Amino acid sequence: MSRRILLIRALRLCLTVLVAAIVIFLMVRLSGDPIEILAGPDATPERVEQMRAKWGLDAPLQAQFWSYLTNAVRGDFGYSIKIGMPAAELFLARLPATLLLGATSFGVSLLVGLPLGILAALRHNSAIDRLVMTLAVFAFSMPNFFLGVLFILLFSLQLHWLPSFGSGSALHLIMPALTLGLSGSGAMARFARSSMLDVLNQPYVMSARARGVPMLRRTVLHALPNALIPLVTIIGMRLGDLIAGAIVVETVFAWPGVGRLLADSVSSRDLAVVQVIVLATCVTMVTANFLVDILYGWLDPRVKQS
Repeated sequence: MSRRILLIRALRLCLTVLVAAIVIFLMVRLSGDPIEILAGPDATPERVEQMRAKWGLDAPLQAQFWSYLTNAVRGDFGYSIKIGMPAAELFLARLPATLLLGATSFGVSLLVGLPLGILAALRHNSAIDRLVMTLAVFAFSMPNFFLGVLFILLFSLQLHWLPSFGSGSALHLIMPALTLGLSGSGAMARFARSSMLDVLNQPYVMSARARGVPMLRRTVLHALPNALIPLVTIIGMRLGDLIAGAIVVETVFAWPGVGRLLADSVSSRDLAVVQVIVLATCVTMVTANFLVDILYGWLDPRVKQS
């Protein structure tokens, strides 16, 4: 990929983040006045105005945005109205738990979805293929919160094998990771099957079969490396969705991560915390897409770079 194309895509990334910052800023403020919640129903109008001035919410909207943007460039994303700590510190304190959950669930998606998708492609139109695709559609369509509740009812309340909420040990991680990972494995299996079927019908794979190359060898050495190229897209989406995808699961299992912090901050209208989390999610998504574009060009030079 040429430097010119890299520069253009980097500029697109920056423009996307800027537009997202504007939208996030406006939507958060349209959700309501956080001072009304913080001050309480018994606060006098003078007290409300004092608090609004303290947090800079009495200035015109364009002045608030310019202050937010210039401070964000310097790494200052404001203070939590609810807790009084820097919003960035709250985010970074919760980030390791979310990354642990996201990485574990991503591993589950790969270890479950990829082999099942390949198996379904190798047994195309068989009972195994239909069974795998049925399970994939079920896993992909099942809401995370419902699957999480089912896991709690089964493994915590009935079997008493796993803790139902919180963190602190590997046992606490199992159900949230399975809940998030099984949903992703459904999509992974469908993409892997489709990609593998396309490759298995290519002339070089059929030629290897005609030469008597064993199925395992031609699958691993001939088909799989080329089938993995389209899977880069779904893998990039999953990596970019580490924060956003964990919101519901972290809430169900009381996992102390960024997703649960976002849910709590939205309910209390903690503007600075909501802004930094949603903006970080946006940056993660667009950066993952940017890296996927670069990886595509490296893996397959035939991909048009424009």
